[in-house]
Amino acid sequence: MIQTIGAFFVFACFSIPLFIVYFSFDPESAFSNELTPGLLLLSVVAETFAFTLSIFLARRFLDKQSIESLGLKVNWQAAMDVLAGIGITFVQMGFIYLVMLSLGWLTFEGFAWQFDPINTIATSVLTFFVVFVFVGWNEELLARGYHLQTIASGLNLFWGAIISSVVFGLLHLGNPNANWIAATGIFLAGLYFAFAYIRTKQLWLSIGLHIGWNFFEGVVFGFPVSGLDIYPLTRIEIIGPELWTGGAFGPEAGLIVLPSLVMGGLLIWWFTRKRLA
Repeated sequence: MIQTIGAFFVFACFSIPLFIVYFSFDPESAFSNELTPGLLLLSVVAETFAFTLSIFLARRFLDKQSIESLGLKVNWQAAMDVLAGIGITFVQMGFIYLVMLSLGWLTFEGFAWQFDPINTIATSVLTFFVVFVFVGWNEELLARGYHLQTIASGLNLFWGAIISSVVFGLLHLGNPNANWIAATGIFLAGLYFAFAYIRTKQLWLSIGLHIGWNFFEGVVFGFPVSGLDIYPLTRIEIIGPELWTGGAFGPEAGLIVLPSLVMGGLLIWWFTRKRLA
């Protein structure tokens, strides 16, 4: 609770000056309902500062433990875990795309370079990649880092994974097009990310999975990302049954995510097979 209050306080103190400066250069965006890439990036930068500072302070002064003990040991294995996580999610999202395409649940309309100039494509892709790096860090530091481990220290690892994943799902109910089915899908994704932490006792693999999940889902394959429309390199129209495809929320809200999570879980197990579980 103290960490959450601290995060809101730091976010307010840090974000308000940033938004004032941003809107002074682009005043029209202040009166628009559209979430531009610039605003999204600014928001996640402020969120990153708030989450990171509040969690690090809580870990150091409330829990009396080191920051590294959250699962943030920096070494070559950390880099390999991040890259492996990104690679695993490419396979998962590619699988979802190919299944939906083969079943006629989506139609391919073209690639970004057939519609937009190359500078727009490069700027948009780079912006969203940076956004998703921040999002992966923020949400894993909070959910699989502070929430899961704090709950596990009071109860056990099983309930830490379950309760933190429930909170993770509920926090996404404020996203566009969210419902209880979407929240359930996000809960299952939370367990999937928790499995990566449990297998490695580090956050790096789950951070890589989170980054890759959002980037490949939205930017590369063109699906909505938890209800948000992201700049897509692949232009598609989803026409299949919403129960399976997830509709406007994205694959997390559809049954199609289940075999993808199983596939990803097996790849995580294989990648970590030589480590202590």
